[in-house]
Amino acid sequence: MTVEHQQRRARLAELLQVPAILVTSPVNVRYLTGLDSSNAAVLVRADGTAKLATDSRYIEMTRELDIETVEAGDVAAELAEPGVGIEAAHMTVAVYNGLGGELVPLEPLVERLRAVKDEGELDLLRTACAITDAAFADVTGKITAGMTERTVAHLLEARMVELGADKPAFDSIVAAGENGSVPHHSPTDRELRAGDLVTMDFGALYRGYHADMTRTVCLGEPAAWQRDLYDLVATAQAAGRTALRPGALASEVDAAARTVIAEAGQGENFRHGLGHGVGLEIHEEPFLGPSRTGRLEDRVPITVEPGVYLPGRGGVRIEDTLVTRKGGPELLTKTTKELLVL
Repeated sequence: MTVEHQQRRARLAELLQVPAILVTSPVNVRYLTGLDSSNAAVLVRADGTAKLATDSRYIEMTRELDIETVEAGDVAAELAEPGVGIEAAHMTVAVYNGLGGELVPLEPLVERLRAVKDEGELDLLRTACAITDAAFADVTGKITAGMTERTVAHLLEARMVELGADKPAFDSIVAAGENGSVPHHSPTDRELRAGDLVTMDFGALYRGYHADMTRTVCLGEPAAWQRDLYDLVATAQAAGRTALRPGALASEVDAAARTVIAEAGQGENFRHGLGHGVGLEIHEEPFLGPSRTGRLEDRVPITVEPGVYLPGRGGVRIEDTLVTRKGGPELLTKTTKELLVL
């Protein structure tokens, strides 16, 4: 148990309008207690006291945690009390019905807390991003025509682990040529060819924290349309990074980048939000998009990732992980955003 976990539970207790909250999301349990498991729950009371429940597989891992702990198979039932708040976004109907009693569905309070990172969390993210940068630098020197998308993805993932990652933060995306028009393309046996734009979206997981970076490179000298498309996305990405600051509306940051692309006549080909928070999950609060509400706070790690996708031709996406800071965003993924010609 660290002081940080105690402080997190105290901040959660201050938000409660009910006697207690039953936290059942594994990620949120880890955030509040330090226990990484697939079956645990923690009850946090409004007075600041807390109780953790987990099963026999993980009970030994709780010995170092400074929190009252009980062993149970049905962890939610062990901790549920009448009038307790529950995580409505995470508890299944079956579990809810099985608990009985008066339970109060709550909005995602822990996710709200998780959005703002402490400096220890940011240190872990910096390491995850540094591993991601290093893996990209090593692998791009090996990419050649004839390699498959799957091979490139495997090289990236293996190199991240060699450099100290626990594992990849998510299933890597490698999209060559026409496949680049699909934002979340899964790597195939499609071979890379001279003249391809190749988009690589990947990241390292380090001690629970997720890095996220995308770069698009060209295999051989790019055609004029490819360079123009790349320059457009790079300009939009720079505009989004500049708009990223504490106090900014999520929709305003999205608009800063989206307007650049729309004014170039490619608005309909930017088909997703501008970015998302990262941390213990690869996609977490806050989210940047045209209809997203809320203002950004200080010390929020978040991606800026505009893309333009041309069906049948290919696409370009450029993504960084940054942290909102009062003096301007801190860039965590530091690989060049110049178009690399391999």
